[in-house]
Amino acid sequence: MASLFGTGGYGYSSGSSDGEDEDEGTEGYRKGGYHAARPGDRFAGGRFVAQRKLGWGNFSTVWLAYDTLHSRFVALKIQKSARDYAHAALHEIELLSAVAKGDPTNSKCVLRLLDHFKHVGPNGHHVCLVTEFLGDSLLRLIRYNRNKGIGLSRVKEICRSLLVGLDYLHRELGIIHTDLKPENVLLVSTINPAKDPVRSGFTPILDRPVGSQYRGTVISFSEKMLKMRARRAVAKISQRRVSLGGFAAEFEKERNLDGISLKCKIVDFGNACWADQQLAGEIQTRQYRAPEVIIGSGYSCSADMWSFACIAFELATGDLLFAPKNCQGCSEDEDHLALMMETLGKMPRKIATSGTRSKDYFDRHGDLKRIRRLKFWPLDCVLVERYNFTEADAQGFTDFLRPILDFTPENRPSAAQCLKHPWLN
Repeated sequence: MASLFGTGGYGYSSGSSDGEDEDEGTEGYRKGGYHAARPGDRFAGGRFVAQRKLGWGNFSTVWLAYDTLHSRFVALKIQKSARDYAHAALHEIELLSAVAKGDPTNSKCVLRLLDHFKHVGPNGHHVCLVTEFLGDSLLRLIRYNRNKGIGLSRVKEICRSLLVGLDYLHRELGIIHTDLKPENVLLVSTINPAKDPVRSGFTPILDRPVGSQYRGTVISFSEKMLKMRARRAVAKISQRRVSLGGFAAEFEKERNLDGISLKCKIVDFGNACWADQQLAGEIQTRQYRAPEVIIGSGYSCSADMWSFACIAFELATGDLLFAPKNCQGCSEDEDHLALMMETLGKMPRKIATSGTRSKDYFDRHGDLKRIRRLKFWPLDCVLVERYNFTEADAQGFTDFLRPILDFTPENRPSAAQCLKHPWLN
């Protein structure tokens, strides 16, 4: 996991999804670590009041907070206090400030920074970011629909928002996100209206609750762990009952997504960089990583476009486009490159041999050293044969995705060009 937004962002882990997410535990609450916030705690001279924890990451915890100055709910990210975490937060603030400055109407489909400040606590000085409160991630949407794919009309709607955001970041600001994935794209609204403090009519907490008066919101970590384990046990028993009752097929059906707003925003700028000031050689989460990053041939905004195409496929099918794993005699990287070529055709020799790590994977002819037999299954055929798309739907979607998944980064269309593609219009 990562910070308000990933290792730096809003892509937080939340304990309310599927019972799978671990609590952050007690270890991180020490000097240089997390700040132990509680509902009713005030920040920035009393302006922001903590309401409930939304999630956590390796760098920070994220809280729903109430802004008493503007009478609105916001997200409050409280960074760990150690120097490296503080520097990461300041880098994120620099990027998000540029995003906000260039988007006065808040229409560019990117997370909006509202304020930032330092908070002094028992564990040190914590950099805090205040952003607009957003809803569930695309990953949560995919899981909510039981990994069945959300339908191409909905995919198109989300793709438009994503491309507007990417066009703004790439063309207007010169920012590469470097970690685009479903966790780092948030719907503007929550899937469940009861989880939205405005739609549910939640009354903000303005004073710190005492003890168990507020249904045990202030509880010890041992109690938290016990409650979490109990929830998991109940979830497992419930699932077993569903299967035993013969309702497994019914349980697997996709849900009705009508009425869920699909407006969304790109979040988590903890790993983002200016295009002319790249910070890391290896970027992106494994399944969304572009081939040029794997072989070490440099990257640009086109790496984000590769990740975008992977997300679009995942929304449409419920499955990862590429799910590499370590296999006998080959690494995860090699399996990843093989999966790409089986779906997209052989990588051009010029590209395959152009990276600083190319010799680890390819021979001088541009063939993989340790995976010699590839089973080619083109993208349009995968959509028809595995996911039961009609020929027309598969062809239209493939026409849109295939150029973005070009092995040559310079050949990939920009976000602005993708917005003009017939499939989206």
